[in-house]
Amino acid sequence: MDVRTCGINLNHWYVVAQSREITTKPIEVKLWYRSIVLYRDSTGKIHGLDNRCPHRQVKLSEGKVVGNSLECAYHGWQFNGQGSCTFIPYLNSNLNGKFSKNQALPRSQIESYPVQEDDGFVWIFLGEKHLLESKQVQPMSIPEWQHLNYIGTVSVIDCQAHFSFLIENLMDMYHGHLHDDYQAWTDAKLKELLTTEEGVKGLYEAQSYYKIDKIWSISQLFFPRFRSLHPEPLMVNYCYPHWQSTLGKDFTIYCLFCPISLTHTKAYLIHFTSLNAFWRLHKLPKWFRQFIKDRLYGTAQTMLDGLVEQDIIMIEQEQQAYDQQLREPTYEINPTIPAVQKFIKKQAEKESIII
Repeated sequence: MDVRTCGINLNHWYVVAQSREITTKPIEVKLWYRSIVLYRDSTGKIHGLDNRCPHRQVKLSEGKVVGNSLECAYHGWQFNGQGSCTFIPYLNSNLNGKFSKNQALPRSQIESYPVQEDDGFVWIFLGEKHLLESKQVQPMSIPEWQHLNYIGTVSVIDCQAHFSFLIENLMDMYHGHLHDDYQAWTDAKLKELLTTEEGVKGLYEAQSYYKIDKIWSISQLFFPRFRSLHPEPLMVNYCYPHWQSTLGKDFTIYCLFCPISLTHTKAYLIHFTSLNAFWRLHKLPKWFRQFIKDRLYGTAQTMLDGLVEQDIIMIEQEQQAYDQQLREPTYEINPTIPAVQKFIKKQAEKESIII
């Protein structure tokens, strides 16, 4: 099995949007060859439906929300959150303008997807719905999103490449050579590699440029002269289908995957800076700590966006080389990469529906 042609295991939760993106105006999102329309109803609940009206197959994302239903822009057909047609404005009206009491709503049903809104993101489940009954399959937890001691930054990755290229990039801590001043660490050395039923974990020893132990320490994100190297453990964890990393106790990063096709991957990279070292800050009123958290949101945006931009160029070149030189061998000496590739293949075998 070629890892670059592996599909995803549908029996996992995938992120398709940030919570703030979803309003009462419907939007289209894409996840593994599916076009899905998301909208909030009058109660604020998010629904996810196949993005097509069964009447003429036009996109429901072009329509609008009416109460708790989604109305098609073309003829005004309305659908509830379960995908059932609930209203047709011209039902029972014949050519003579008279009405018939015998005409019923058509039994048109569109796919409705399980949706969860957690930790600032919208998650969708495409797999076997009976698996959700046991609650063993849950979205990845991001406790730092709500925690007052963590400052968040989000950058969107959108690359024309198979998702395996992206996760390999994230697990490979030897490519810091690419990132210059954007990189938070250097001189990584792999010390431990572990594969479990849940994923692949690598533990590196690295030299970190940052140490967040004083109130002015956050200025290191902006001014390189304030940085100084010191050893820190660097952990990377492919907890399929997503990724998490920690650099010492100061930084935590997540990458939430949204594979769109075999050659198109979207993901959300979330960077958290810890304020746990500032014990005096913890004694302040919660409303003030929330104000600080909100005010400092996006502090690492320039750094994170710079990393993403550089990585996308390399990842897309890998995909292009694969497409053009299918039989050309590649040479890898980092053992995390074959471990990740093996795990992706194992997950693909669990899901019979590849596309």
